[in-house]
Amino acid sequence: MLNRQTLTPSISCVIPAYNEARNLSTLVPAILTALARLSPQVELVIVDDGSRDDTMAVMHALCVQFPQVMYLKLSRNFGKEPALTAGIDAAQGDVVILMDGDGQHPASLLPEMLTKWREGSDVVYAVRRSRDDQSNLQIRLTAWFYKFVNLGSRVKIPANAGDFRLMDRQVVEALKRLSERNRFMKGLYAWVGFNSTAIDYQPLPRADGKSNFGLMGSLSLALTGILAFSIAPLRALTLLGFTLSVIALGYGLFVTAEHFIFGSDVPGYATIVVGMMFFSGIQLLSIGVLAEYVGRIYEEVKQRPNYLVSQRLGQGLPLQAALGQPAPSASESSRPTHV
Repeated sequence: MLNRQTLTPSISCVIPAYNEARNLSTLVPAILTALARLSPQVELVIVDDGSRDDTMAVMHALCVQFPQVMYLKLSRNFGKEPALTAGIDAAQGDVVILMDGDGQHPASLLPEMLTKWREGSDVVYAVRRSRDDQSNLQIRLTAWFYKFVNLGSRVKIPANAGDFRLMDRQVVEALKRLSERNRFMKGLYAWVGFNSTAIDYQPLPRADGKSNFGLMGSLSLALTGILAFSIAPLRALTLLGFTLSVIALGYGLFVTAEHFIFGSDVPGYATIVVGMMFFSGIQLLSIGVLAEYVGRIYEEVKQRPNYLVSQRLGQGLPLQAALGQPAPSASESSRPTHV
């Protein structure tokens, strides 16, 4: 195994951004300063997920000011998971760090993360100490989600661990091989495995503005995670069907025995109507759960790309330089590209 203690790796930091123009002007210099203390070879990849504010203008100026910055503008709003995927695909560093664009991930943890990497960890992920910035409902739903998605699953997703993490190059390459369309990145991090270490942290107050990821977005992402990494809903339906069959058989035997032994009349209209409505509801629920899985299969077989890049600016860590070839000129690195 390669001894990392004496290595100074090149570092890529990926930040997805959606309407974060007011934060990026201060966040980008601060992150670059923190990265420069760790390595002389760094890049900062900002992925604009179809922002509607002045993010493009801010990033154009930052790319001119800081050659280490690479700006990817997606053709529309694809969502945070595809935006993270775009940044991971573009990152060229020996280690890749993922952070949010709202300034809540403290850059002061980066030296500790790199130290853990040098000690042999392939993944160093940050776990929230508390969720004081969220409502009681969100806290409870989050706890229930992690319990449910890990129920009976061979891949255990760490609770309260987000996207803030450092990954070795081999982990990044493993993630790039996963081409699924319905992406739940927290599950994909866990699925690829590798030697992982957790460190705790307390999120900083949001630098500016408000979060674009509300309760409905969290519920949608949770549903994607459950359907992508758990078959517990299907097993629950199987168990429910078996239980109802046993109950129905037992009730049928009871009614038959009561009629022949005690001469009781068999319950009629009300029992039939209630039974039909109950079982119709169970059938519709089952069909709905199956439809969610089938719908995601439909999305996968279409093989559409996870994202499209409409514009790419900045140099970052050019692949040509890593291979010992001359880096592209500024004009070449600013041409729009499509994926």
